Amino acid sequence: MTYKPDGYTDLSPYLILSDPEATLKFCEAVFDATRLRVFHDGDRIMHAECRIGDSVLMMGGADGGADAMVHLYLPDPDAAFAHALDHGATEIQPMMEKGDGDRRGGFRSACGTQWFVAKQMGAPA
Repeated sequence: MTYKPDGYTDLSPYLILSDPEATLKFCEAVFDATRLRVFHDGDRIMHAECRIGDSVLMMGGADGGADAMVHLYLPDPDAAFAHALDHGATEIQPMMEKGDGDRRGGFRSACGTQWFVAKQMGAPA
């Protein structure tokens, strides 16, 4: 018997959100996330998980959930950035090479979470 669900990493970010369902839908649309476990307490999502790439993002519902920031390395961050804006996100930082070896940009989803998407381009100059 293993100490964690099959395919899960040891560490998973956890977001406390006022609308976990909106975040799940956003992740599915923008990052091609796979919805995993979702537990309800009546109509409210008490706990939910989705897989983005090789990582599991966990979230729970609470009124007035705090803003959070998530950083993702993706094969095509430009496409994810464009999908995010198409799905109602607001640009925080345009996609650009930052001089640290990464191409990166940021946006805020409607639930208030800040997402930064990046791809390593090479060693910093």
